[in-house]
Amino acid sequence: MIESRLAPWLSASRWPTAPIRLVARLGSGHTPSRSKPEYWENCTVPWITLADVWQLRSGRTDVITDTNEMISPLGLANSSAVKHPAGTVILSRTASVGFSAIMGRDMATSQDFATWSCGPNLDPRYLLHALRGMAPDLKRIAMGSTHKTIYMPDIEQLRVPLPPLEMQRRIAEFLDTETTRIDALSAMRERQVSLLEERMMASWSKVIDQDARDSAWSPIRRFITAITDGPFGSSLTSSHYSDEGARVIRLGNLGRAEFRDRDPAYIPLEYFAELRRHEALPGDLIVAGLGDQNHPLGRACVVPSGIGPAMVKADCFRLRLDQSRVLHEYAAWALSSQRVADQVTLLARGSTRARINLEVARDIPVPVPSLKQQRQSITALREMRSTTDAIATRCRQQLDLLAKRRQALITAAVTGQFDVSTASGRNVTEGVAV
Repeated sequence: MIESRLAPWLSASRWPTAPIRLVARLGSGHTPSRSKPEYWENCTVPWITLADVWQLRSGRTDVITDTNEMISPLGLANSSAVKHPAGTVILSRTASVGFSAIMGRDMATSQDFATWSCGPNLDPRYLLHALRGMAPDLKRIAMGSTHKTIYMPDIEQLRVPLPPLEMQRRIAEFLDTETTRIDALSAMRERQVSLLEERMMASWSKVIDQDARDSAWSPIRRFITAITDGPFGSSLTSSHYSDEGARVIRLGNLGRAEFRDRDPAYIPLEYFAELRRHEALPGDLIVAGLGDQNHPLGRACVVPSGIGPAMVKADCFRLRLDQSRVLHEYAAWALSSQRVADQVTLLARGSTRARINLEVARDIPVPVPSLKQQRQSITALREMRSTTDAIATRCRQQLDLLAKRRQALITAAVTGQFDVSTASGRNVTEGVAV
């Protein structure tokens, strides 16, 4: 049965389960032909696409009314797109899988969504909560190597517990109240993490600013003994990657003064031998030549020990400095500071994502205090980060606990594992410090 394959917890339901398509009209959407300009003129029909999933990721948006794009009545009439009535429940089933909401007005969707327009025996808000209870299971069964997808045959088999309509409404009201309470706690913790990061960056800037007052700013090229970037174009593509071999250091590994050892990529050692000029050794300084809103251009880190044979990818610059003048770790902290990041932005090119080339990277200015002061600043910054990370880790652990308890609350309520008319479900959120 789909229950055991998809959502084992449904088998514990006090009420019989039914395929959603039997109590709600199942539908989907479409994209009018982009080759027909007339389909994209006088667009007045709200059209939900993957560009709108950002509104749904937190699970805190129940109703969607605004969309990134609209389509025209002509495009609607000449495609398989359908205008669904307000109150229709949507579920993203492609790429960003498992996000759901209720349409706040008559709207169409792209083919990336499944839709259910509820019949008289199914409450839309109850269905929304049931789908959110299934979200982890939906992500698990999504198929595809590039873009994960839940195919329509599986969508057609999705089931929902079906208590009486009045009970559905009571469950929905209970979950509306309780999930809002959990979400408020989560928002507080998220805000706390954000404030911790802001305080860390402010303290970080003070350290670098003090170093700048005590010394001269100099372009980093004055201290470079060797510099290279990664191979571009066909010299290194995903087809070259292997399960083991030489590590490829990519932009995702470059944090602000920290190496993020995640999502490792490798190339065969034989091919690495041909790309030896791009080699990175433990202790080398790596600088990001590409940035965006969340990942500052020019951020830098030091290659950790024990990484093994390694090289840099495109848009990652490997530098070796005269460490009798500038320590690599100090340079990583300085380059990753907000003060220097603001200056790097002025050197950048690119309208979509800020980028610098190897020559521009040489001109990035950094403060150069004495080696003694550099070491003192490194020690101070390490201690700040250690303290901040410890508190932030505890906050994130609580966020994870809140998310799990929110999920447990939903699945217990929609399956009738407790009576929502009592306070028996409230213990699901207890034990999380405010």
